Amino acid sequence: MASTNEGAAIRPPLAAAILVCSIPLFMATLDNLVVVFALPVIKAHLGGSAESMQWVLNAYTLAYAGMLLTAAALGDRFGRRRLFVLGIIVFTVSSATSALAPNTAILITSRAVQGLGAAAVMPLSLTLLAAAVRPKMRPLAIGIWGGVNGIGVAVGPLVSGAVVEGLSWQWIFWLNIPLGVLVLPFVFRTLRESYGPDRELDLPGMAIAAVGVFALVWAIIRSDSHGWSSAQTLVPLIAGSLLVMVFLAWQARARTPMVPLRLFHYRSFSVINVSTIVFSFSVFGAVFLLAQFFQVVDRYGPLAAGVRTMPWTMVPMITAPLSSVLIGKLGPRLIVTTGLVLQAGGLAWFAITTGTNVPYSTFVPASIISGAGLGMVLAPTATVVIMGVPDADHGKAAGVNSTLRELGTALGIAVLSAVFAARGGYASGQDFVNGLRPALWVGAAILAIGAAWALLLPGARATSEHLADEAAALAAQEPVLDSSAR
Repeated sequence: MASTNEGAAIRPPLAAAILVCSIPLFMATLDNLVVVFALPVIKAHLGGSAESMQWVLNAYTLAYAGMLLTAAALGDRFGRRRLFVLGIIVFTVSSATSALAPNTAILITSRAVQGLGAAAVMPLSLTLLAAAVRPKMRPLAIGIWGGVNGIGVAVGPLVSGAVVEGLSWQWIFWLNIPLGVLVLPFVFRTLRESYGPDRELDLPGMAIAAVGVFALVWAIIRSDSHGWSSAQTLVPLIAGSLLVMVFLAWQARARTPMVPLRLFHYRSFSVINVSTIVFSFSVFGAVFLLAQFFQVVDRYGPLAAGVRTMPWTMVPMITAPLSSVLIGKLGPRLIVTTGLVLQAGGLAWFAITTGTNVPYSTFVPASIISGAGLGMVLAPTATVVIMGVPDADHGKAAGVNSTLRELGTALGIAVLSAVFAARGGYASGQDFVNGLRPALWVGAAILAIGAAWALLLPGARATSEHLADEAAALAAQEPVLDSSAR
């Protein structure tokens, strides 16, 4: 049964479709790390232990990562726009309860609910955007969407610092309210409802996937405080891994699988998902440490430290849409491989030049190189994830990619932090640098391996032929759709 779309032939203006899909995405990705630099202020205001402050961050990550696949499946069954709207509402309301939280327990609970809302926004925003624009314009639209995704994560330190120093920590949550309220009516006016082909939910698959991913992320984020060899880490890690294997075995025999294993028969889908893990592991793990470098070593405040990350965060605004425009001519193989190489080079540059008395100007070229690579990977990734995959499976494909990216991010922060802790610490600026250098080298090496793997992606000819086939198929369908719409 094919995916159904109400009024599929009536397409909204390109800019409107991009805005209504990207703004909720920006809110969700921004709040993934925006609280990092606000934690000391939150602790001073609400009290609580250092561990409770970790849970202010981790509650969001656990709920977000654990529910991505489930949210995509629910959208296919009950309506993608309907669940997208529900995700925006849940995220907006829980932002208000987070801002009003009188204690850490309520704040942690609100952050977990926020993560549930974000899990509905992330994969469905890509699916709805892909359906709202013509195949010819899809790479550009998804490229801008991908750029917004990366910027939302990267500017977290800047926004956090500006808000905490200029207003109060509650405003990192209050800022979501007007955005969520204003975008909702435009979602209804701009996006059409659509459904997946499966009318029956894979309830066992949903349960196994949610618990398995939750256990894996739990183990990864707890490894920083308990160590990789502790029972607190190993038990959920082994349990989560076993559940993932059980989930895959179940998907092979389920009547309406959440993740059809046929998706992995598409080489581009399999390759780009491995590249996604490598990319998120290295880049976001490195950003987590580098954002602290300017505060611990150079003694800048949160706002000044965030400003100094801007060369890294602003360049993707140029390279992401540009990469998307060129993907049909150059192919994802060249663009994604180059992006991974640039990021590896940027991290290596940081590792070589970092020190306790290094002028900031030394890091600017590395930031620009890394930022250019960030846009060149984020934008094409979203396009390649759904390239060749049937339209009916776009939601499932986006859910898989989003889940793997969150696993890669959590694993990267945990592993690079472990490398950092093994060689350095926070006792002094030099101690921090001693730990930062090997962590950055590990990140650069993983990116280099990922660049070699990305050479398996489709080239320019295969990509241009695929886009041409999509456009021809749509042109053949639209007269019929127009007639039915009238």
